Amino acid sequence: MSREEEIRASLFDDTLNGRAPEVKAATEEGLALGMDPMDILFKALIPSLEEVGRRFEKGDFFVPEMLMAARAMQGALTILRPLIAETGAQPVGRYVIGTVKGDIHDIGKNLVVIMLEGAGFEVFDLGVNTPPEKFVEAVIAHQPDVLGFSAFLTTTMPMFKVNIDAITKAGLRDKVHIAVGGAPVTEEYAKHVGADSYAPDASMATRLAKQLVGARNEASAGAQALEQAVKLIDETLKKG
Repeated sequence: MSREEEIRASLFDDTLNGRAPEVKAATEEGLALGMDPMDILFKALIPSLEEVGRRFEKGDFFVPEMLMAARAMQGALTILRPLIAETGAQPVGRYVIGTVKGDIHDIGKNLVVIMLEGAGFEVFDLGVNTPPEKFVEAVIAHQPDVLGFSAFLTTTMPMFKVNIDAITKAGLRDKVHIAVGGAPVTEEYAKHVGADSYAPDASMATRLAKQLVGARNEASAGAQALEQAVKLIDETLKKG
């Protein structure tokens, strides 16, 4: 096994087990050896975080283990993010997220942010106690694929509907997928307020976001292929 393969294996295991200092050290060593930042991200860190998500969904991991793994990966992302940006690599998608007005809880939201960034999303975190107008401004400014609302209290859950109404009034409702989540939130409540999807945890939120942008990218690629085919047919007919 080459040293690069050893580093990838180490990054996978240390991220999985939440060993932040080791993940940071292995990332720095890999870069010093000339490893591609994208290689480190997509062949070691992201697979590890996906495994964390699988273990969480099976009941083998719990929130503390997820937080430890996410924080370990965050240390590596801090190093890799500017290097990847320099390469001009495009994010897999854009995601605006915030805890709704009246609610200052952010642990769950922060975990979603870390996992989304780890999955390759460009995330715009609006923080806590976010008023509807701030969500509207962020959708206009960033044109995200997904807009996420988080609420930890039953008393702040009604802000989902207030926010969605504000997005609708601004003429933006058909331009963004709205996802909601938080400890007291249920799928039934998400449907009741008019959200597009509900995620019970950070792992599912990330998986749903990846599925959404994957489907959109496939549709876009299909449309481009169709357009190219039509263009080719037109050119052929003209020549004929």
